[in-house]
Amino acid sequence: MWRCTGPRWSLEGEAGGERRFRQGLGGYCAERGAERVSALPAGKRLAFSVVGERRCLGVRRGGRRIVCPYEAVITGTAARDQCEACARLDRSRSVAADTMADDPRPYGVYLAYFGPGLVKVGITAAERGAARLVEQGAVAYAWLGRGPLMAARRAEAVLGSALAVPDRFAKEAKRAARGALPAVAERRAELAELHARARGLPGWPETLEPVGFAFGDHTELFGLDRIPADAAELGAMTADAEVVGEVLTGVGADVYVRIRVSGVSAVSPGASASPASPVFPGGAVPSAPPASGAAGAGGGPVRSGGMDGVGEVVAVLDARLLSGWVLGAARGGVTTVPVREAPYGRGARRGGAEGEGGQEGLF
Repeated sequence: MWRCTGPRWSLEGEAGGERRFRQGLGGYCAERGAERVSALPAGKRLAFSVVGERRCLGVRRGGRRIVCPYEAVITGTAARDQCEACARLDRSRSVAADTMADDPRPYGVYLAYFGPGLVKVGITAAERGAARLVEQGAVAYAWLGRGPLMAARRAEAVLGSALAVPDRFAKEAKRAARGALPAVAERRAELAELHARARGLPGWPETLEPVGFAFGDHTELFGLDRIPADAAELGAMTADAEVVGEVLTGVGADVYVRIRVSGVSAVSPGASASPASPVFPGGAVPSAPPASGAAGAGGGPVRSGGMDGVGEVVAVLDARLLSGWVLGAARGGVTTVPVREAPYGRGARRGGAEGEGGQEGLF
């Protein structure tokens, strides 16, 4: 039995030797002690249900997963996929929880841009490169320095106290900003200005090697032009809830899907759909029913339907809410997960913590 382990970004090779990130869903089979990732490329048809109970995924240590000894059931609304006992064990040896100060690896300090005025500071193991930025859904980024863990932590604290640069934003703020992003040149200018101010601060750790300004941007990787400003949101999973639709793109832990729902008024006649693809071995999804709509210009939201009252809407799913569930075949032809309109307007922003995990321990 394969349980979903949530969103995973992995590197893959391409023609000409170029390597780039690819979003997928992780899966773990305790009986086999095996893990795998199922890709979520744009255009992939989905038709799956969540089966049984959502259970704790245990702890990863030394490159392997330690199964939760309690087989604990966890709530469907939590972004964290661990019970309290496993979470405590995880935090006992964690850079994110500051309980691993003796980590000898070099760390990088970065600025991550999510939208106008939404720039945070963070650290990540240098060996991971830009993976942490991709996992967070950073639209753009720039490195500030590289050095020992505690020096990186001090630089992070200096920026927070001297320039009021936060170390996290709520997912709602990130989502809202994606619908009102300025031109790439403006993003670059905002990051460059903050980078220069940060490097000029007194109290910069001497052991942290400075990094000159170099702008990185994820517009193409995330397919930001395919994201509508007013995308709806999928709520928490419950047993037997189903998702039926097509992947538009993915940003961080979010997956944007054109889903099939009931009770949608007809707006435009439709296009055909390709067959659905398997999610995990032993939990394959069947071919999805024909779709009845397509994205509008620029990937805007489309609410279309036919005589049967079934139509389509673009919605965003926090894939972390799938972790701990078994994903089986959908039995119906529509999405039954609660769908709600985004609780913010175009370009609205709200700060705050992004769940209990802080930087979520993904170093």
